[in-house]
Amino acid sequence: MKNLIVLSAPSGAGKTTVARHLLKQFPQCAFSVSATTRPMRAGEEHGKDYFFLSREEFLLNLENGNLVEHEEIFGNFYGTLRSQTDKRIQEQGLILFDVDVKGAVSLRNAYPKESLLIYIAPPDLSILADRLRSRMTESEEQIKQRLSRAAMEMEYMRHFDYIIINDTLEVTLGKAVSIVQEALSEM
Repeated sequence: MKNLIVLSAPSGAGKTTVARHLLKQFPQCAFSVSATTRPMRAGEEHGKDYFFLSREEFLLNLENGNLVEHEEIFGNFYGTLRSQTDKRIQEQGLILFDVDVKGAVSLRNAYPKESLLIYIAPPDLSILADRLRSRMTESEEQIKQRLSRAAMEMEYMRHFDYIIINDTLEVTLGKAVSIVQEALSEM
């Protein structure tokens, strides 16, 4: 039963927009809240947006096998708590993950029968660069880092069940909904 819907994409490709749309379209779907060591931003809530952990707490969870997947990205750790995922699987509920490509592959390895991996790809890296710049949330150096990481992340596309090129947002959202509907019909 494919009840773990795993979205991944380079930063700026539209993954969060797709995730929010899927959560609206499928109210029975729960969002997997990741753990992170990055500082809480204004308006964020512990346990809703992320489980905000100190670096020491995160590493202790990692050491004790409490993380299904983890990754250090731009100096902060991110990961998925095994207890949260196992609980939702036992409830046979639908859960949506918004993780990096390595996290997606780790989830597939941990839950091979339950995981459905969807990759949201930009039409090309120049369009991705334009999208990142238009957000006006990062310096040019940070944008260069994200683009460098995006090239690496795109090499992971072959591990995914579905690849959606996010050229037109409405089409991308429609494709994502269709994929999840198909997964639900098999549950």
